[in-house]
Amino acid sequence: MSKLAVSMNDFGGMLRQAREGRGITLRQIAASTKISVAALEALERNDVSKLPGGVFSRAFVRSYAAEIGLDPDQVLHEFLDRFDSPSAAIRAAGIGHEEAAFERRKKLAATVFLIALAVMLLLASGLVYYLLRNRPL
Repeated sequence: MSKLAVSMNDFGGMLRQAREGRGITLRQIAASTKISVAALEALERNDVSKLPGGVFSRAFVRSYAAEIGLDPDQVLHEFLDRFDSPSAAIRAAGIGHEEAAFERRKKLAATVFLIALAVMLLLASGLVYYLLRNRPL
C-alpha cells in the first residue's frame, strides 16, 4: 500500500508533512508556482471550498506535489478520489446537507432580490423619464 493511500484520511496533512519533511515553506511553493499562500494553506487544511475548483484545483494539486517531490499523477489521483464529487467537497468542508441546502437557498434569495431590485430601478427610471418628458414648460 502506498504512503499516500495510508494517509488518505488527512490528504492535506500528508501534503504538509511531505513539504515540512523537505524543509520547504509555503511561501517558497507560492513563489515558484504562483499559487497564493492562502490557497496552499486551504489545500493543507483539506478546505477545497477555498480553491478555485475544476481544472485549476487539479493544476494546483499537481504543481504542489511536484514542488515537494511527490508524484503529481498519484497525488492528483488521491485528491480526485477524496474531493472530486459535490458530496465529498461538502464533507471535506465539514458542512452537513442541511447547511449546504441553506446556503443554496440563501444564494437563490440573493439572486431573486437583485433581479427584483434591477426591475424596480428600471421602472423608476421609466417613470421619472415619463414625468419629466410630459411636464408643461
